[in-house]
Amino acid sequence: MPISLIRKRDGRIVSFDPTKITNAIHKAIQAVRGEDGELAARLSAQVVAILEEKFNDRIPSVEDIQDIVEQVLIKNGYDAVAKAYILYRHKRTELREKKKLLGVTDDLKLSLNAITVLERRYLLKDETGRVIETPSQMFRRVARAIAKVDAIYDKSADIGRVEEEFYRVMANLEFLPNSPTLMNAGTEIGQLSACFVLPVGDSIEEIFDALKYMALIHKSGGGTGFSFSRLRPKGDVVKSTMGVASGPVSFMKIFDVATEVIKQGGRRRGANMGILRVDHPDIIEFITAKEKEGVLANFNISVAVTDEFMEAVENDRYYSLVNPRNGAIVRRLRARDIFDLIATAAWKTGDPGLIFIDEINRRNPTPHLGTIESTNPCGEVPLLPYESCNLGSINLSRMVKDGEVDWEKLRRTVRTAVHFLDNVIDANRYPIPQIDAATKASRKIGLGVMGWAEMLIKLGISYDSEEAIAMAEKVMSFISNEARKMSVELGEMRGSFPSFPGSIWEKMGYKAMRNATVTSIAPTGTISIIAGTSSGIEPLFAVAFVRNVMGTQLFEVNPVFEQIAKERGFYSADIISKVARTGSVQGLDEVPPDVKRLFKTALEIAPEWHVRMQAAFQKYVDNAVAKTVNLPPDATVDDVRRVFMMAWKLKCKGITVYRYGSKSGQVLVIGGLQAPSTPTTAASGPPPYTQAPEEYAGECPTGVCPY
Repeated sequence: MPISLIRKRDGRIVSFDPTKITNAIHKAIQAVRGEDGELAARLSAQVVAILEEKFNDRIPSVEDIQDIVEQVLIKNGYDAVAKAYILYRHKRTELREKKKLLGVTDDLKLSLNAITVLERRYLLKDETGRVIETPSQMFRRVARAIAKVDAIYDKSADIGRVEEEFYRVMANLEFLPNSPTLMNAGTEIGQLSACFVLPVGDSIEEIFDALKYMALIHKSGGGTGFSFSRLRPKGDVVKSTMGVASGPVSFMKIFDVATEVIKQGGRRRGANMGILRVDHPDIIEFITAKEKEGVLANFNISVAVTDEFMEAVENDRYYSLVNPRNGAIVRRLRARDIFDLIATAAWKTGDPGLIFIDEINRRNPTPHLGTIESTNPCGEVPLLPYESCNLGSINLSRMVKDGEVDWEKLRRTVRTAVHFLDNVIDANRYPIPQIDAATKASRKIGLGVMGWAEMLIKLGISYDSEEAIAMAEKVMSFISNEARKMSVELGEMRGSFPSFPGSIWEKMGYKAMRNATVTSIAPTGTISIIAGTSSGIEPLFAVAFVRNVMGTQLFEVNPVFEQIAKERGFYSADIISKVARTGSVQGLDEVPPDVKRLFKTALEIAPEWHVRMQAAFQKYVDNAVAKTVNLPPDATVDDVRRVFMMAWKLKCKGITVYRYGSKSGQVLVIGGLQAPSTPTTAASGPPPYTQAPEEYAGECPTGVCPY
């Protein structure tokens, strides 16, 4: 009698799927002797035959099936394969036990690290701190809350179908929204936006209003961006008191301390972006503010540079510093001196970055609403005052089939994601009325990507190649076109965003557009851990490393490398140990040259390829692109200068660099790579293995952005 049902470990009865047996045997064969699909199918058929004979009147358990698989492998003389299968089974048991220690029932077979992050930040808990939902229940909670919005626009909408569609793309890890949506959708908090831009006016009242609003936003799980360019400079007159102003940097320190206090009670640390225009009289103090480690630790800082300034740098001219209080020119400086100071500070500490403010405003979709002065904490969303960013990312690693981009699957996922993110705007509970009004006036969303490095590897394309740049443009232009089409359809059904009249979309001839922006590339952070893929559009930072989880050290190997190594027959525990020592495969004779080419890490890719990749995506992104140009320890200040100038010429909206070892708080430390400026490694020498904490997502090794 054919087997139709099996009993899972948690007691659930589910449909029997014999392909799972075939796949498990296939993996064991790959680990020992490479590709052999036909053998796996033959052995699987034997397992099914025994099951049907032995369990013709009862339901077998998962453990029963696995026992029979072992017996069949040994009976057929495949002892080594049986050993690999037993080891895999033992490893899975260990993982299940560790997940149980976290109090999480993993019903989606996620990585231990994903479960660790979910338990800490995302899954709902009762008053005692006990986890009360599974990962699939979290996705179901989010899908249900966001799907309900459809009823606002269509009373007869099939909410159940929409919920299922939203649930499927999340549970399959094909698309994930930003962290606050996963945390708060369907809860009393209900704040779903990742980040906000708040105005900072030139008065005590306005400054401390911004501070209060920041506190409310951080409490709800969001991050904040500020331009401090409107504040009068240090030493300027304060007429009301006949005193002198303390300047923007002094007030930034107050915001920093407040963030430090608030984050102690939050599920994730607060983050800020602080921006100052290059023509502000306090620009030198701002540029050097973070040279002493620990100062403004909760801020990313960026200088808003103008085209005029960059042209003055090119032509070795002077430029003017202007008092924002009265427009008076207070001083003239040599542009190259300031540019060199920015590059030197960034070389030393990773801060400041650059924001190309004129390029941002050339692409401002709603110029009639005002000039953009700031971005969110990681720079990927330039926003007007009080606007919020509602973000989500498509997992490109899951958009590849048989070595080719699955364009139809990508199209479906883009359409679902735009629908989802537009619904988020209505489902959201905003911290203050001004944010509610500003966000709904433009209805900006930011659909981005993660897993780009893994997609390239699966396509057989090296990150630092012309082919990769061309593919970046092809993929992102496709996503942009499909996202805009969906936004137009939603605009026709639900109405355009209220500020559509006067927008660039109206001037371009569009008759409807639901969202003022539809695309943005975020760093993805912890959602890429949940998805089990590479971060944003970054290259891999390490192919294998040791991750410290729950007090134990676990080897973490890039799953695509592990799969290729097994398929090509060079996988072994010894190879993984060697890779984890440096995070790299480049020095290993056992790894074929074509595989080495695909698995170059961030520090092995020349800086210009980092910038060109960012620029390729930026061509087809409405908002901006968050990316870090990772530099090796021996990079020079001149390397930083070239990166900054190249980014401006290629029309990026911003640029950030990080030289390995320039911060002692670096979370990822490469084994065998001495970074003299990093006290944590200088005292004891480099670690034996590349090491990272449990929440490292594979982006910039400082882990500075939690989004």
